Amino acid sequence: MSQLGHYPKYVNTEHFSDSELPANQHLSSLAARSLDLRAYVFNVPITKFRGITQRSGVLLQGEAGWAEVSPFWDYDDSYSARWLLGAIDHAVHGLPPAIRSEVPVNATIPAVDSQRAFAIASSAGASTAKVKVADQQPYDSPQNVAQDLARLEAVRDALGADAKIRIDVNARWESDTALKLIPLYDAAAGGLEYVEQPVETVADLAYVRKKIDVPIAADESIRRAEDPYLVKKMEAADVVVLKNQPLGGVRATLDLAAELDMPVVVSSALESSVGLRAGLALAAALPDLPFACGLATTSLLHEDVTSKPLVPIHGVIELRDVEPDLIEENSARVPADLRAQWEARLSRMWEILRSQGLLAAGGLTWG
Repeated sequence: MSQLGHYPKYVNTEHFSDSELPANQHLSSLAARSLDLRAYVFNVPITKFRGITQRSGVLLQGEAGWAEVSPFWDYDDSYSARWLLGAIDHAVHGLPPAIRSEVPVNATIPAVDSQRAFAIASSAGASTAKVKVADQQPYDSPQNVAQDLARLEAVRDALGADAKIRIDVNARWESDTALKLIPLYDAAAGGLEYVEQPVETVADLAYVRKKIDVPIAADESIRRAEDPYLVKKMEAADVVVLKNQPLGGVRATLDLAAELDMPVVVSSALESSVGLRAGLALAAALPDLPFACGLATTSLLHEDVTSKPLVPIHGVIELRDVEPDLIEENSARVPADLRAQWEARLSRMWEILRSQGLLAAGGLTWG
């Protein structure tokens, strides 16, 4: 199956105003027009996350505004092409209308020591926290598990007994490890809201869910799967975590959420405030939003492309436009080799989309 072949066919039209086309028609319209977008490479230092200390990507400026495309470097061009397609949709057509003016968010706690975890949680202003675990191999060693447990206990101490804590394993456990460790982590947190992607395969996810009382959330099993509906078919999760960039943009993700018909948590891909604005648009357009969303990640950025970043206040982020007034200054500082890598990468991604009939002529003018 094509990496881009999973876009949902059904569109829940309540997500769109009368003046808007359904998501699949938006994408079809891109193939029927010549596009001329301005592109700027950005690069910002971040708190170490996913093993990286710099976050780079590209901002696109189109007739409807700004958009971000920033697939991580370990993703191949075929998978990354859907990130570009969604960004082009946003830059050309804008974002869908919202049904709420603010979005509740969780604090994100990286795999740091317990003292640092306590400090981050204490200053976050949120009553929900997502805690990264299983960051060091071997993931089930007594030392690494003890560090995870201490981090969870510190977050619980910082937020109080009424807080909600979830963990993100990033599919790093085997099934037997998950069955052994989830009860320990649940106890350390004083009760987990859910465990995000404890194991890699959907079959293993379904197996763990049947054996464990703690709710299970699927992330990679949705956004990196050839069949994102398999999670529902196999009853492998209680919650789905959706990120708009990997799923082809806000409209395509709304379409997918409607078909899955499961509780949704919207999360970021560690974007700049421009990228986060699209994630907020997704969360603000969903008919139901039962959980705090993982969109308060600008705290991990040491810089941003705007002087007015999207930051939470009292656990919510207000829905507002973002003007990347610092992008030209930031882009001018990007190393020449990194700029060249992004220009070549987006050229390859564009060609993949063009060869599949999803984009027509046109291209990017680099700023």
